Amino acid sequence: MKHFRSAILMALMLVCGSIVAAEKRFASPDGKLVVTVSDEGGQPVYQVSLGETVFLQPSKLGLNTNIGDLTSGLTMKDCQVRTVNDTYSLKTTKQSQITYEATEAVCQFVQNDRQVLDVIFRVSNRDVAFRYKLYPRRARGGETLVAVITDEASGFVLPEGTTTFLCPQSKPMGGFARTSPSYETSYTLDDQMGKNGWGEGYSFPCLFKNGEKGWLLISETGTDGSYVGCRLLNEGGANYKIGFPQAGEMNGHGSTSAAVSLPYETPWRTITLGATLANIVESTVANDLVQPKFQASKDYTYGKGSWSWIIGMDSSCNFDEQKRYIDFSAAMGWRSVLVDALWDKQIGYEKMEELSRYAQSKGVGLFLWYNSNGAWNDAPQSPKDKMDKSPARRKEMAWMQKNGILGIKVDFFGGDKQPMMQLYEDILTDANEFGIQCIFHGCTLPRGWERMYPNYVASEAVLASENLHFGQGACDAEATNACTHTFIRNAVGSMDFGGSTLNKHYNADNQHGTIRRTSDVFALATAVLFQSSVQHFAMAPNNLTDAPEWAVQFMKDVPTTWDEVKFIDGYPGKYAIIARRAGTKWFIASISAQKEPLKTKLDLSPFFKKGSIVTTYTDDASLAGSTKNLKVASKPVAVTIPENGGLVIVGDM
Repeated sequence: MKHFRSAILMALMLVCGSIVAAEKRFASPDGKLVVTVSDEGGQPVYQVSLGETVFLQPSKLGLNTNIGDLTSGLTMKDCQVRTVNDTYSLKTTKQSQITYEATEAVCQFVQNDRQVLDVIFRVSNRDVAFRYKLYPRRARGGETLVAVITDEASGFVLPEGTTTFLCPQSKPMGGFARTSPSYETSYTLDDQMGKNGWGEGYSFPCLFKNGEKGWLLISETGTDGSYVGCRLLNEGGANYKIGFPQAGEMNGHGSTSAAVSLPYETPWRTITLGATLANIVESTVANDLVQPKFQASKDYTYGKGSWSWIIGMDSSCNFDEQKRYIDFSAAMGWRSVLVDALWDKQIGYEKMEELSRYAQSKGVGLFLWYNSNGAWNDAPQSPKDKMDKSPARRKEMAWMQKNGILGIKVDFFGGDKQPMMQLYEDILTDANEFGIQCIFHGCTLPRGWERMYPNYVASEAVLASENLHFGQGACDAEATNACTHTFIRNAVGSMDFGGSTLNKHYNADNQHGTIRRTSDVFALATAVLFQSSVQHFAMAPNNLTDAPEWAVQFMKDVPTTWDEVKFIDGYPGKYAIIARRAGTKWFIASISAQKEPLKTKLDLSPFFKKGSIVTTYTDDASLAGSTKNLKVASKPVAVTIPENGGLVIVGDM
């Protein structure tokens, strides 16, 4: 009887032991950022803490697939932890030389005694990222080597009291020529949790403020043609989760799911956090986690350019006006001119060849606009039927290569379904073969594409400068939006905004049309704040004579590629102060959208030597700009920035 009781007790202990949740904790290299993973109740969950502060409460993990539900009934078998290091160079983003160090944890989950899913974490000193590895399944007659991922359980449960800075996702097949969603809506700032945008969630990236304890930015990276682009859905209160594309995208064509071959690793979900916005502004996580998809076919170069459309609209895309803009770019010492929509009809291919030869004789190259085409919207602008199919695309790109065209701007994409993500990759792949750089508009967010695709330049994916032409409301809100993009959209990828005009009006005569509310110094500051390795500014030829000489000279000299970025101060929608370094020269740039003048003190010692001379660009209360030299002292310098005004300080380090 005694032995029987012992056997019963042992059996009970084994049963109890089998239902005790496994838990694993691992930390960033500096030990401050901690992730906890467990399988309580058969549900994989994770939690993220920075120091003593919880930034993400226990949040779900897992995938739904057509070969099994991998969100429940799972047991964490093992979690292998190691340190990963990487060093790489990248000309086209916020930092040129990157050293990446992180803790990697591969958490293995089994279901019915079979290994079915790994959750792979990377934890650096400012970022947490995770992705899934899905395994083949044994089946009658062999292995299941393909699957469809229909949904992710991937969740983000924010602490109570968190406020949000989010961009609502548009419903599909709406807006101009039924081109939405295209990541071009206004952010809601300092809002409460529990909302779901306009009913369709939010476009990445998504910023949250954890009270006075810090900031957290959620996004994704590594998405290519093998997956879908995702969004963030609110499931009530503080519960957010990954959402797949909307069924109506691409005019209803294509599935919202991702068909994959096994084994398969999904794109990364990224979480950047810190006590201030510094980690978010300075993070390189979008490119840290990816690798180049192919080698560059040539040594691509970058720089500034002009763009007639933002001021002159469609009618400006004619031979004579584009020739005038080529002369303007040459006078500015700029690299290119972007020739926008309808050039094929209003200039024509034969005259475009002549225009390209003329540009090259002036030391200038051309970027050409294209419609992405296909059956996904009603956008009528041409050239059409050139980018959506490989034979036509490659023929067009061969013509471009023959005629010295630098790059393309492809517009009006149709959503984030897998076929559309494959189209981005196909355009980039073909374009690289012909030495063509790519800018995307009316498009999705770039997700590590600067490193993945060496000929990728930038994407719009923001309520960009064209809206300043279309409506006075956008001009009135320009400063608020610019103070937002610096900390959210442009924090994760190159942003083709097309701004920094010195015109007073968005009109070719500079006398009519919408009125610019911001100052000339503001325009200079956004040329630094907004990052893209190729910048087509909204300046016009008349600015050579009607804009301040000091402002024109600054726009001639400002770099578009940077070696380093530093956060100084700021608050989304209110004001921004950051510094960028190009070579030995630092550019400190600040703008303000606040009604009351921004009064602060800047410590210049991290950037300039004591006693060195720097150049300052400042605004008075009436937004009249001026420039002067300043001798750097040991104590901070007091500055005042009026609403819609700016400040720029430039000097050698």
